[in-house]
Amino acid sequence: MNQYLELDFSVSPPDPWSEILMAELIDLNFDSFQEKEDGILAYVEVKEFDEAHLQKLWLFDSDEVKISYTLHEVPNINWNSEWEKNFSPILVEDKVLIRAEFHPAQEVETEIIIQPKMAFGTGHHATTYLMIQQMLKMDFHCKKVLDMGCGTSVLGIFALKRGAQEVLAIDIDEWAVENSEENAERNNVSFTVKQGTAEDLGNENFDVILANINRNILLADIPKYVAVLHEEGQLLLSGLCDFDEEDILKVCTKENLALQNRIQKEEWVSLLLKK
Repeated sequence: MNQYLELDFSVSPPDPWSEILMAELIDLNFDSFQEKEDGILAYVEVKEFDEAHLQKLWLFDSDEVKISYTLHEVPNINWNSEWEKNFSPILVEDKVLIRAEFHPAQEVETEIIIQPKMAFGTGHHATTYLMIQQMLKMDFHCKKVLDMGCGTSVLGIFALKRGAQEVLAIDIDEWAVENSEENAERNNVSFTVKQGTAEDLGNENFDVILANINRNILLADIPKYVAVLHEEGQLLLSGLCDFDEEDILKVCTKENLALQNRIQKEEWVSLLLKK
């Protein structure tokens, strides 16, 4: 088993900044988190950790939050056991249930069964919840869908269950590709999963693009999404705080995307746009 570091972050105020910090740490290869009253515990493989990159995070220079941390090596951990202790089923609008195999089934319209390899992207996070909420009102029948930054591929799986004809899921992390393939089998669906970034999109075109990623990646990649989006196609975004929205919409307006719907949960926002 791989050796891990545990970073104990104190975050003041913890709400909403602990969740924002988690979103940023994922891009630095942190792969598991535990919430605590005054911040989070974050775990990263020793070989993946770069403290210089960590200390360059914009959060450490923000006047709105104070963050400090300590770190130490931890014994080998059975991560499956750890997440099972903390993972509860997620129910969205009494219609969509995201659960693990060991949770009992419920009478709902749609059930998604996953076994995540990390503590993020399971639907617990408000942005995943918002994406599912938006998708409930969208037409996926016979659509070609891109799940960008797919993680566990919860969103791609849900699109197929909503009638999508084809899904391509892409993530930069190898664990996400493996986990997405496993979760496809668990849900009796089939789709293509690739390791990569928006630079690897090629010439395919999509009717719907789902991107639950952080602000900086979205700002850089929205033009790339628009380039592969069919006319009249839809781009659904989240991973955004309300204070990110203005910058995101400026890029979207420049790319001739029209805002169709906006929803918010706590400080997190999801935007549905049309080409």
